[in-house]
Amino acid sequence: MDDSRRPKTILATDVGSTTTKAILIEEVDGQYRMVARGEMQTTVEAPWENVMIGVRKAIRRIEEMTGRRFLTEDGRLLRPRQGEDGVDLYVSTSSAGGGLQMMVAGLVSTISASSAHRAALGAGAVVLDVIAVDDGRSTSEQIARITQLRPDIILLSGGVDGGSVQYLAALAETVLQANPRPRFGSTYRLPVVYAGNVDAQDLVVSILEPHLDVHLVPNLRPRHDLENLGPAREKIHDLFMNHVMAQAPGYGELMEWVDATIMPTPGAVGNIIQVVAREEKVNIVGVDIGGATTDVFSDFGGTFTRTVSANLGMSYSITNVYEEAGFENVRRWVPFPIDEAQFADWISNKMVRPTAIPQTVEHLILEQALAREALRLSFEHHKRLAKKVEVEEKGLGRSSLGEVKKAEGVDIIKMNQLDMLLGSGGVLSHAPRRQQAALMLLDAFQPEGITQLAVDSVFMTPHLGVLASVHPDIAHEVFRRDCLVPLGTAISVAGKGKEGKPVCQVKVNLPQGTETFWLHYGELKRLPLGMGEEAEVELIPERGMDVGAGPGKPRQARVKGGVVGLIFDGRGRPIELPAQDGKRRAKLLEWLRALDVYPEEALMELQPEGTALAEPEEGRKSLVFRLFGRRASS
Repeated sequence: MDDSRRPKTILATDVGSTTTKAILIEEVDGQYRMVARGEMQTTVEAPWENVMIGVRKAIRRIEEMTGRRFLTEDGRLLRPRQGEDGVDLYVSTSSAGGGLQMMVAGLVSTISASSAHRAALGAGAVVLDVIAVDDGRSTSEQIARITQLRPDIILLSGGVDGGSVQYLAALAETVLQANPRPRFGSTYRLPVVYAGNVDAQDLVVSILEPHLDVHLVPNLRPRHDLENLGPAREKIHDLFMNHVMAQAPGYGELMEWVDATIMPTPGAVGNIIQVVAREEKVNIVGVDIGGATTDVFSDFGGTFTRTVSANLGMSYSITNVYEEAGFENVRRWVPFPIDEAQFADWISNKMVRPTAIPQTVEHLILEQALAREALRLSFEHHKRLAKKVEVEEKGLGRSSLGEVKKAEGVDIIKMNQLDMLLGSGGVLSHAPRRQQAALMLLDAFQPEGITQLAVDSVFMTPHLGVLASVHPDIAHEVFRRDCLVPLGTAISVAGKGKEGKPVCQVKVNLPQGTETFWLHYGELKRLPLGMGEEAEVELIPERGMDVGAGPGKPRQARVKGGVVGLIFDGRGRPIELPAQDGKRRAKLLEWLRALDVYPEEALMELQPEGTALAEPEEGRKSLVFRLFGRRASS
């Protein structure tokens, strides 16, 4: 692009469900940097019922910080003229009002319905339910479910091109009988995207069009061995902006302001993940752990997948994490004795007071133990959906539904091929020490081989994702300079071994000199390697142990540093803790000390058995703040 046409001043907003966040990006000395950030409560609901109130106030915050004007006196977006302030480019994302909420329907749960599910998730939607002919529910139950949920958009799919249309007609009739009503607006028809057998397009339109707004796109599964999700995702984005959001209070004016399509917040995050994977030629997994949900994104070999674990979060959904994981799975990460009844009480209080932050080291450790389980469970869910369709023995064709065989595709997540693991969300981005975020990612995802670890510093991935839709190079530059906090590189040995026995010989050429050592089974080791620094590593694993090149095969690589440095993980895969409680706690403390996760003073002050969850005594109430500083409260 001609440099004269590149924007000098960029304003981006993310209209979240609770908070509207604005960032200002400018070209400074030839480099694009984030220079200011402002927040305000989202105002889409009563008593304001106008999303633009929050947008304007967030931008006014930036004006106050910079001393410049980006809005006119009457609140209109100011465009730059000679000698004036203003913005060259304005973009926005939104998840206000619960974001984009969809239902998907297909013929077979593991074929067309599964493809439709992935298409909707990739577009940034919260999928309320998946309807399929073989999902075990009666037609009346499916009709009641569609009527009850009131989705913003319905995605209908099924059949290969040229196949039977009988069951698609029945599925369209089910949607019609449900008579779904939109959440926003009362005068427009609910959009239905049809992405199934092209031979059934006219039939589906004739059934639905009088009552619903039908949009036709190419088939998600035109052949048994081909999955084509792109056109459906693009149509969902278009409908989200021009139909769904146009009905929400205040969005009409926001749509007039923006210079690019408004994107659902999760869709924008997924967009920047794909840009990074493409620009840096890496396999990447990203996670955003919030209060109510956890989103996981991956791009492996050009195949992008997004999943939402709707009931796994760290505030409103924290009891669901505990229920799904179970007490023993949470307890295994806690290095002091805990009582199950007291622990349950603490979790209940956390759900009642979702914005409360830990006030003692014990409570911080418990919260981070729960975070490990929320991340682990969300990633397991993600891996079940992260598939690539390669071959299918038999599709629908012109055969009967009962003859269809499963066609789930092949797994694409290979942990020994993972190049980058990116964490976001308060429990990761605002952990009092960066070592805590690194260890949570290692324990929950258990990468193998050589993996870069990083966190999003101030959660501006949505802003950069929508910016990437028009200027991917600028978005990637800001992502690397101001968004990403490199934690360092993890070198993880996979395989089974015996406690304390050598698993890998390591030689590291650091800037300050060369270190050679044996990594032992069950051991964590950390070496300093700062941000911007690189080192050469030579790895010679023992027989049966794998550092990413295959069992027993040596490997050489150049690795990058970060605020944590180099982490050598000899705990094997999967990580197994000692069964005996005392040995388990001792091993956890060993790992915490090896990475300097908590100051020694904090570890020494852990409560003895029976009092670990007691309320903090006078003088200890702000122990977390005294030991770790202001970032614990951010």
